[in-house]
Amino acid sequence: MHETEPSKTALGAAAYRAMHQFLDQGRIFADPLALRILGAYGMVLKVRAKLHPKALEAHRGMRLFVSARSAIAEAHLKAGVETRGVAQMVVLGAGLDTFAYRNPFEGRLRVFEVDHPATQAWKRRRLAETRIAIPASLTYAPVNFETDALMDGLTAVGFDPGMRTFFAWLGVIPYLTREAALATLGLIGALPGGGEVVFDYSDPPQTLSPEARAAQAERAAGVASVGEPFLTYFEPADLHAELTARGLSNIDDLGPQELMSGYFRPGAAPDPARTRGGHVMFASSP
Repeated sequence: MHETEPSKTALGAAAYRAMHQFLDQGRIFADPLALRILGAYGMVLKVRAKLHPKALEAHRGMRLFVSARSAIAEAHLKAGVETRGVAQMVVLGAGLDTFAYRNPFEGRLRVFEVDHPATQAWKRRRLAETRIAIPASLTYAPVNFETDALMDGLTAVGFDPGMRTFFAWLGVIPYLTREAALATLGLIGALPGGGEVVFDYSDPPQTLSPEARAAQAERAAGVASVGEPFLTYFEPADLHAELTARGLSNIDDLGPQELMSGYFRPGAAPDPARTRGGHVMFASSP
Protein backbone atom coordinates (compact mmCIF):
# COMPACT_ATOMS: atom_id res chain seq x y z
CA MET A 1 0.00 0.00 0.00
CA HIS A 2 1.29 3.47 -0.90
CA GLU A 3 0.97 6.27 1.62
CA THR A 4 -0.88 8.45 -0.91
CA GLU A 5 -3.63 6.05 -1.95
CA PRO A 6 -6.07 3.53 -0.48
CA SER A 7 -6.19 -0.22 -0.69
CA LYS A 8 -6.94 -1.27 -4.28
CA THR A 9 -9.73 -3.56 -3.13
CA ALA A 10 -11.26 -0.78 -0.99
CA LEU A 11 -11.35 1.47 -4.05
CA GLY A 12 -12.81 -1.36 -6.14
CA ALA A 13 -15.65 -1.93 -3.66
CA ALA A 14 -16.41 1.79 -3.64
CA ALA A 15 -16.55 1.76 -7.44
CA TYR A 16 -19.05 -1.12 -7.42
CA ARG A 17 -21.29 0.73 -4.94
CA ALA A 18 -21.12 3.87 -7.08
CA MET A 19 -21.85 2.03 -10.33
CA HIS A 20 -24.84 0.35 -8.72
CA GLN A 21 -26.40 3.78 -8.28
CA PHE A 22 -26.39 4.67 -12.00
CA LEU A 23 -26.35 1.26 -13.67
CA ASP A 24 -28.98 -0.39 -11.44
CA GLN A 25 -30.65 2.79 -10.10
CA GLY A 26 -29.62 1.77 -6.58
CA ARG A 27 -32.46 -0.74 -6.41
CA ILE A 28 -30.67 -2.97 -3.89
CA PHE A 29 -28.76 -0.32 -1.98
CA ALA A 30 -29.41 3.40 -2.37
CA ASP A 31 -26.42 5.51 -1.36
CA PRO A 32 -26.53 9.19 -2.35
CA LEU A 33 -22.85 9.66 -1.45
CA ALA A 34 -21.38 6.58 -3.18
CA LEU A 35 -20.65 8.38 -6.45
CA ARG A 36 -19.91 11.78 -4.92
CA ILE A 37 -17.14 10.54 -2.62
CA LEU A 38 -15.22 9.26 -5.67
CA GLY A 39 -15.01 12.74 -7.17
CA ALA A 40 -13.47 12.78 -10.64
CA TYR A 41 -13.02 9.01 -10.60
CA GLY A 42 -16.78 8.66 -10.31
CA MET A 43 -17.22 10.72 -13.46
CA VAL A 44 -14.71 8.46 -15.23
CA LEU A 45 -16.84 5.45 -14.26
CA LYS A 46 -19.95 7.04 -15.76
CA VAL A 47 -18.13 7.78 -19.02
CA ARG A 48 -16.81 4.21 -19.19
CA ALA A 49 -20.32 2.90 -18.61
CA LYS A 50 -21.53 4.77 -21.69
CA LEU A 51 -18.57 3.86 -23.88
CA HIS A 52 -18.11 0.24 -22.81
CA PRO A 53 -21.41 -1.04 -21.36
CA LYS A 54 -20.69 -4.70 -22.11
CA ALA A 55 -17.36 -4.61 -20.28
CA LEU A 56 -18.97 -3.25 -17.13
CA GLU A 57 -21.88 -5.67 -17.37
CA ALA A 58 -19.41 -8.54 -17.10
CA HIS A 59 -18.95 -7.50 -13.46
CA ARG A 60 -22.67 -7.23 -12.68
CA GLY A 61 -22.67 -10.19 -10.29
CA MET A 62 -19.95 -8.73 -8.09
CA ARG A 63 -21.55 -5.28 -8.26
CA LEU A 64 -24.83 -6.68 -6.98
CA PHE A 65 -23.10 -8.75 -4.28
CA VAL A 66 -21.23 -5.71 -2.95
CA SER A 67 -24.46 -3.71 -2.94
CA ALA A 68 -26.43 -6.49 -1.25
CA ARG A 69 -23.95 -6.94 1.58
CA SER A 70 -24.15 -3.20 2.36
CA ALA A 71 -27.96 -3.31 2.29
CA ILE A 72 -28.02 -6.33 4.60
CA ALA A 73 -25.58 -4.73 7.03
CA GLU A 74 -27.56 -1.52 7.28
CA ALA A 75 -30.86 -3.40 7.70
CA HIS A 76 -29.44 -5.35 10.65
CA LEU A 77 -27.96 -2.17 12.08
CA LYS A 78 -31.35 -0.43 11.90
CA ALA A 79 -33.00 -3.32 13.74
CA GLY A 80 -30.20 -3.30 16.30
CA VAL A 81 -30.58 0.39 17.07
CA GLU A 82 -34.36 0.30 17.16
CA THR A 83 -34.96 -2.97 19.03
CA ARG A 84 -31.75 -4.30 20.65
CA GLY A 85 -30.12 -1.25 22.18
CA VAL A 86 -27.18 -0.90 19.79
CA ALA A 87 -25.49 2.42 20.64
CA GLN A 88 -22.15 2.07 18.83
CA MET A 89 -21.18 1.03 15.32
CA VAL A 90 -17.68 0.01 14.24
CA VAL A 91 -16.91 -0.06 10.52
CA LEU A 92 -13.93 -2.41 10.21
CA GLY A 93 -11.84 -1.81 7.12
CA ALA A 94 -14.04 1.19 6.36
CA GLY A 95 -12.49 2.07 3.00
CA LEU A 96 -14.79 4.57 1.30
CA ASP A 97 -17.94 3.43 3.11
CA THR A 98 -20.32 6.38 3.50
CA PHE A 99 -22.70 5.30 6.27
CA ALA A 100 -21.20 7.60 8.91
CA TYR A 101 -21.84 10.66 6.69
CA ARG A 102 -25.55 9.89 6.18
CA ASN A 103 -26.20 8.33 9.61
CA PRO A 104 -29.99 8.45 10.22
CA PHE A 105 -29.42 7.76 13.93
CA GLU A 106 -27.43 10.90 14.65
CA GLY A 107 -27.57 11.48 18.40
CA ARG A 108 -28.39 7.81 19.09
CA LEU A 109 -25.51 5.99 17.38
CA ARG A 110 -21.80 6.72 17.67
CA VAL A 111 -19.76 5.49 14.69
CA PHE A 112 -16.10 4.45 14.71
CA GLU A 113 -14.28 3.94 11.40
CA VAL A 114 -11.30 1.60 11.67
CA ASP A 115 -8.81 1.38 8.84
CA HIS A 116 -5.17 1.45 7.86
CA PRO A 117 -3.78 4.96 8.45
CA ALA A 118 -2.91 5.41 4.75
CA THR A 119 -6.41 4.54 3.58
CA GLN A 120 -7.96 6.70 6.27
CA ALA A 121 -5.81 9.73 5.40
CA TRP A 122 -6.69 9.34 1.70
CA LYS A 123 -10.39 9.12 2.55
CA ARG A 124 -10.30 12.27 4.63
CA ARG A 125 -8.74 14.13 1.73
CA ARG A 126 -11.50 12.83 -0.53
CA LEU A 127 -14.13 14.03 1.95
CA ALA A 128 -12.59 17.49 2.03
CA GLU A 129 -12.30 17.70 -1.75
CA THR A 130 -15.89 16.56 -2.30
CA ARG A 131 -17.23 18.70 0.56
CA ILE A 132 -18.77 15.86 2.52
CA ALA A 133 -19.01 16.97 6.14
CA ILE A 134 -17.61 14.87 8.97
CA PRO A 135 -20.38 14.54 11.59
CA ALA A 136 -19.86 14.89 15.32
CA SER A 137 -21.01 11.28 15.80
CA LEU A 138 -18.01 9.89 13.86
CA THR A 139 -14.63 9.00 15.35
CA TYR A 140 -11.66 7.73 13.32
CA ALA A 141 -9.56 4.90 14.74
CA PRO A 142 -6.40 4.42 12.64
CA VAL A 143 -5.23 0.82 13.06
CA ASN A 144 -2.52 -1.05 11.20
CA PHE A 145 -3.85 -4.59 11.56
CA GLU A 146 -0.35 -6.02 11.05
CA THR A 147 1.07 -4.28 14.12
CA ASP A 148 -1.77 -2.84 16.25
CA ALA A 149 -4.37 -4.49 18.49
CA LEU A 150 -7.91 -3.64 17.39
CA MET A 151 -9.30 -3.09 20.89
CA ASP A 152 -6.36 -0.89 21.85
CA GLY A 153 -6.98 1.27 18.78
CA LEU A 154 -10.69 1.56 19.57
CA THR A 155 -10.46 2.28 23.29
CA ALA A 156 -7.76 4.88 22.62
CA VAL A 157 -10.37 7.01 20.83
CA GLY A 158 -13.24 6.51 23.27
CA PHE A 159 -14.90 3.21 22.35
CA ASP A 160 -16.89 1.75 25.25
CA PRO A 161 -16.85 -2.10 25.39
CA GLY A 162 -19.77 -1.97 27.83
CA MET A 163 -22.20 -0.63 25.21
CA ARG A 164 -23.91 -2.92 22.72
CA THR A 165 -22.02 -2.55 19.44
CA PHE A 166 -22.69 -3.41 15.82
CA PHE A 167 -19.71 -4.21 13.57
CA ALA A 168 -19.85 -3.87 9.80
CA TRP A 169 -17.00 -5.95 8.39
CA LEU A 170 -17.49 -6.08 4.65
CA GLY A 171 -15.00 -7.25 2.06
CA VAL A 172 -12.27 -7.98 4.60
CA ILE A 173 -12.33 -11.56 5.90
CA PRO A 174 -11.22 -13.18 2.60
CA TYR A 175 -7.94 -11.22 2.82
CA LEU A 176 -7.15 -12.30 6.40
CA THR A 177 -5.75 -15.50 7.79
CA ARG A 178 -8.28 -17.82 9.39
CA GLU A 179 -6.68 -17.20 12.78
CA ALA A 180 -6.92 -13.42 12.46
CA ALA A 181 -10.55 -13.56 11.31
CA LEU A 182 -11.63 -15.83 14.16
CA ALA A 183 -9.72 -13.74 16.71
CA THR A 184 -11.67 -10.63 15.74
CA LEU A 185 -14.97 -12.52 15.77
CA GLY A 186 -14.06 -13.77 19.25
CA LEU A 187 -13.42 -10.20 20.37
CA ILE A 188 -16.88 -9.17 19.14
CA GLY A 189 -18.56 -12.12 20.83
CA ALA A 190 -16.84 -11.41 24.14
CA LEU A 191 -17.78 -7.73 24.44
CA PRO A 192 -19.35 -7.22 27.88
CA GLY A 193 -22.04 -4.95 26.43
CA GLY A 194 -22.91 -7.38 23.63
CA GLY A 195 -21.73 -7.55 20.04
CA GLU A 196 -23.27 -7.94 16.59
CA VAL A 197 -21.56 -8.30 13.22
CA VAL A 198 -22.30 -8.55 9.52
CA PHE A 199 -19.52 -9.89 7.30
CA ASP A 200 -19.10 -11.74 4.03
CA TYR A 201 -17.18 -14.90 3.21
CA SER A 202 -16.95 -17.51 0.49
CA ASP A 203 -17.18 -21.28 0.29
CA PRO A 204 -13.87 -23.02 -0.54
CA PRO A 205 -13.07 -22.86 -4.29
CA GLN A 206 -12.96 -26.65 -4.64
CA THR A 207 -16.63 -26.85 -3.62
CA LEU A 208 -17.84 -24.49 -6.36
CA SER A 209 -19.30 -25.43 -9.72
CA PRO A 210 -16.82 -25.36 -12.63
CA GLU A 211 -18.26 -22.05 -13.88
CA ALA A 212 -18.18 -20.42 -10.45
CA ARG A 213 -14.69 -21.81 -9.79
CA ALA A 214 -13.39 -20.23 -12.98
CA ALA A 215 -14.92 -16.86 -12.07
CA GLN A 216 -13.49 -17.09 -8.56
CA ALA A 217 -10.03 -17.95 -9.91
CA GLU A 218 -10.15 -14.86 -12.12
CA ARG A 219 -11.06 -12.65 -9.14
CA ALA A 220 -8.35 -14.27 -7.01
CA ALA A 221 -5.73 -13.60 -9.67
CA GLY A 222 -6.85 -9.99 -9.90
CA VAL A 223 -6.55 -9.20 -6.21
CA ALA A 224 -3.30 -11.13 -5.90
CA SER A 225 -1.82 -9.02 -8.70
CA VAL A 226 -2.26 -5.88 -6.58
CA GLY A 227 -0.76 -7.49 -3.48
CA GLU A 228 -4.03 -8.28 -1.67
CA PRO A 229 -4.55 -12.04 -2.15
CA PHE A 230 -7.47 -14.12 -0.91
CA LEU A 231 -6.33 -16.13 2.11
CA THR A 232 -9.38 -17.59 3.82
CA TYR A 233 -12.55 -19.50 2.93
CA PHE A 234 -15.02 -21.23 5.23
CA GLU A 235 -17.36 -24.18 5.13
CA PRO A 236 -20.67 -22.82 6.50
CA ALA A 237 -21.19 -25.52 9.15
CA ASP A 238 -17.62 -25.12 10.39
CA LEU A 239 -17.96 -21.33 10.55
CA HIS A 240 -21.28 -21.54 12.40
CA ALA A 241 -19.66 -23.76 15.02
CA GLU A 242 -16.72 -21.38 15.39
CA LEU A 243 -19.09 -18.44 15.87
CA THR A 244 -21.18 -20.23 18.48
CA ALA A 245 -18.03 -21.17 20.39
CA ARG A 246 -17.11 -17.48 20.47
CA GLY A 247 -20.39 -16.29 21.90
CA LEU A 248 -22.08 -15.33 18.60
CA SER A 249 -24.96 -17.77 18.75
CA ASN A 250 -27.67 -15.82 16.86
CA ILE A 251 -26.79 -16.58 13.23
CA ASP A 252 -28.41 -15.65 9.92
CA ASP A 253 -26.33 -16.87 6.97
CA LEU A 254 -27.48 -15.79 3.51
CA GLY A 255 -25.90 -17.96 0.83
CA PRO A 256 -26.14 -17.79 -2.96
CA GLN A 257 -29.74 -19.02 -3.11
CA GLU A 258 -31.00 -16.50 -0.55
CA LEU A 259 -29.06 -13.64 -2.10
CA MET A 260 -30.38 -14.50 -5.55
CA SER A 261 -34.05 -14.71 -4.57
CA GLY A 262 -33.93 -11.87 -2.07
CA TYR A 263 -31.68 -9.33 -3.77
CA PHE A 264 -30.34 -10.17 -7.23
CA ARG A 265 -33.57 -11.51 -8.73
CA PRO A 266 -36.34 -11.04 -6.16
CA GLY A 267 -38.69 -14.01 -6.08
CA ALA A 268 -36.48 -16.19 -8.30
CA ALA A 269 -36.90 -19.94 -7.92
CA PRO A 270 -34.01 -21.87 -6.33
CA ASP A 271 -31.22 -22.75 -8.74
CA PRO A 272 -29.60 -26.12 -7.90
CA ALA A 273 -26.45 -25.02 -9.72
CA ARG A 274 -25.92 -22.07 -7.35
CA THR A 275 -25.76 -23.54 -3.89
CA ARG A 276 -22.13 -22.52 -3.33
CA GLY A 277 -20.38 -19.16 -3.55
CA GLY A 278 -20.43 -15.94 -1.58
CA HIS A 279 -22.30 -15.54 1.72
CA VAL A 280 -23.36 -12.57 3.83
CA MET A 281 -23.55 -13.44 7.52
CA PHE A 282 -25.17 -11.80 10.55
CA ALA A 283 -24.19 -13.08 13.97
CA SER A 284 -24.68 -11.69 17.46
CA SER A 285 -24.34 -12.43 21.12
CA PRO A 286 -27.60 -12.88 23.06
